Formats: sequence, C-alpha cells, structure tokens
Amino acid sequence: MYKNNGYPIEDLPELPHARQLKAGIPWLTFEPGLEFEFLVSQLDENIRHIRVNLCLALMLSLAFCAVDGLLLGSAVHRFPSVMLLAVVVPTLLLALASSFASRPARLYLPTAICSALAVDLAVLAVQVVASLGGVVMFAPLIMTTIFTYFMAGLMFYRSLAVNCFIMVIYLAVGTAMALPVREFGYDSFSLIAVNVFCASIVYMHEKTSRLRFLEAGLLRDMVSRDGLTGIHNRRMFDQHIARSWKQGVREAAHVAVMLVDIDCFKHYNDRYGHQAGDHCLRAVARALSQCAGGPQDFVARYGGEEFAVVLYDGTREYAAEVMTRIQRAIAQLGLAHEASPVANRLTVSIGAAYVLPGANRTPAGLVQLADEALYSAKEQGRNRVVVMEAEYQALRTGRFDKRRVGRSG
Repeated sequence: MYKNNGYPIEDLPELPHARQLKAGIPWLTFEPGLEFEFLVSQLDENIRHIRVNLCLALMLSLAFCAVDGLLLGSAVHRFPSVMLLAVVVPTLLLALASSFASRPARLYLPTAICSALAVDLAVLAVQVVASLGGVVMFAPLIMTTIFTYFMAGLMFYRSLAVNCFIMVIYLAVGTAMALPVREFGYDSFSLIAVNVFCASIVYMHEKTSRLRFLEAGLLRDMVSRDGLTGIHNRRMFDQHIARSWKQGVREAAHVAVMLVDIDCFKHYNDRYGHQAGDHCLRAVARALSQCAGGPQDFVARYGGEEFAVVLYDGTREYAAEVMTRIQRAIAQLGLAHEASPVANRLTVSIGAAYVLPGANRTPAGLVQLADEALYSAKEQGRNRVVVMEAEYQALRTGRFDKRRVGRSG
C-alpha cells in the first residue's frame, strides 16, 4: 500500500492523481489526461537543458566531421562527412527549432523521435561503410544511443523503441553484409549491453519522476479542493476567474458567473443537525459538478452554503440551460427541508451575471454583479434565478446596489 509521508492513499479524496497512485505505475503509463499533463510538465521543466544538449550534439557532429577528414583515409572519410553535414546537422537543427514552438509537447516530441531515428540511421550507415573499409568507428553509434536515452527529452518507451529499432537494423545489416565476425560480434554485444544498461537507468529515473509528479499533483489537488465537498475551493475560484477574465479580454469571449445559494440553510442545520447539513452540501456540490460538465466549466464552493459556477465562452442559451439543469438536479435530490418557509424540500437561489470582459474593467465587477443578482433572487422570494447582463454597464465595482433589478428566470 502506497503511503505519502505515512498517510495511506486509500484515505485520500477521490482525485485524479490519487486514483493513479492507487492503480500504480508498473508500466510507466497514466490515464490519457494525466499522461499528456506529465509529458508537458517534463518537457517544460527540461526544455532548456534539451536545447543545450542539441547544441552540444551539433558541435560534436561538426567536430567529428573535422576529425574524420584528418584521421581517415580519403577513400573512407568522405561518406561520414557527407552524412554528418547532409543528414545529422540539418536534423539536429530541425529538432532545435521545434523546441522553440509555442506548444513544444505537440511539435518537439514527434520531431525528436523522427530526428533520433534519422541521426541513428545516418550514424549506423557510417558505421557499416567504415567497417567495410576496414576502419573501426563504433563509438559514434554508442554515443547516439546514449544521447537518445538521456539527452533528447524522450520518455522511456520512445527512446527504447528508437534504440531497439536501430539495434535490430544494425544486427540485420551486419549479418547480411557478412561484416568481420570478431569485430561485429564484439560490437553487437556492446550495443546490446549499452541498451540494457541505459534502459534500466531511464526506467528507474522515469518511474521516480512519475511518482513525484503524482505526489505534487495530489498536493495541488488537495490544496485547491474544498475539504468537505471535494470540489474547488474559494482560492481556486479567485484564480480561475482572474484567468478567465484575461483570456476573455484577449479572445472577446463572454464569461458567466453563477452564485448558487442553498435557501434557508441555517434552518436546515438547526432542524436536521450539522452532519445532515454536511451531507446536503456534498450532494449539492455533486449535482452542480454534473450540471456544469463542459470542458471549460468550473464549479467551486464559494463559502458556507454558497457555490460558484463559471462558464467561459458560452452562449446565453447555454448559461440558461445550465441554470435549468441546476434547479432540476436540486429538485431531484429530494432532500426534505420542512423548516424552510420557501418549500418543504431543498431549494436554491441563483444569481447570474453574463458579460463581455473589457480591458478597463476587472473580474471583481463580474462577481459583484452576480452577487447583486443573487440578492435580488432572495428578495423576490428565493427558489428562483435572476440574471443580470445590461446592468453591468452601470455597475460601480465595490459599491453594492440593493436596488438593482435583474431579469428573473
């Protein structure tokens, strides 16, 4: 049983990183969402080192080209020089350029795999031609193998696949061309040994990296989640609304904020007890998460019995649909609330604001408008929805206007 600093993983909330820790990582793979997140984080963390490694490989390639011209006979050195200058150097430059892409995880990784194959095949061709000419040039193949494992930024399975493919090609070509048995046999054994040695080290290193990634993600999840309901907390709401606002300004996309308040929740606690109140909060949180399940929808506990829902780049119709879902889902919970003056079952009031972010305004005004809409819903008798949109133009952020009238739904 895995334990994080002595804390059993089974006792942790049901979060993505915790689920993966429970499942284990014996095959060095995560579920698709976490796998891509891991690849992005690793590449972002190591991209500068990868660029340095690629520059080092470029310099070494040019150096080998010069050494080949000095030390090898004219009959042999031309081919290595041509391969280095025509294949290896351009391929490394292409990989280096792809590392500067805005999304290197989507461009650099496939480019790096193709580049590693191209470079290894070029070096393999040089090795075979040199062997036919009676010159031993096995060191470059060993160096490219090590570079592919440790310095190109490839994960275990990708680097293993590239190097195993090259090793099989080398063994097949060497056997078919009847290279000198003693040298070919020794070089083949050395190549296999290097692959086994490097693969075992990369496997252990990546397993440790993946475990640390899960632990760090689990810590972030726990810090960003509300301890009672398991959804995002107020801190994450503040960060998310700030990001959504900036993105909305850039992309001219509407942002909607809904504040959902459980009607007469104090009476609920007084009537049924705080344990029942906790169960009620968790049930409402689950219902909200199911109602706002879009890829850019966000649900958080805003405070006490209030929840917040953020919809980015959604239409008015979609926002209305989500609010309808919420009211229907709360009704379907069927939680009795005999102490409520509104109804004999649990109900919620929803205040929503739907605006187009502007560079001269702040997200605080958006939240304030939703708060005023919620106040209006309560003033009108609770168990209803009030949406404010046009009122945003007259809003003075930081000044709460109780007289503001919304549009009820």
